[in-house]
Amino acid sequence: MLGDFEMLGISSVAQLAREDADELYTRISLLTGARHDPCVHDTFAAAIHQARTGEALNWWAFTPLRKERQRQGTFPRI
Repeated sequence: MLGDFEMLGISSVAQLAREDADELYTRISLLTGARHDPCVHDTFAAAIHQARTGEALNWWAFTPLRKERQRQGTFPRI
């Protein structure tokens, strides 16, 4: 993830706290020219959550919400 954050130009926790997981997931896919596993989105969401709140949650805590959004068609399509 550190490499992904570097590629995305994120260099601080404060900067990460201002980001959006959907946007990061879309940007990393466009930058690399590849569709990334949706679990990457969950990891971005977990990191952003921790940056904003200080609460560390496992990335898979964000998986049910992402899967529901995929089911509803509101998850980013790359």
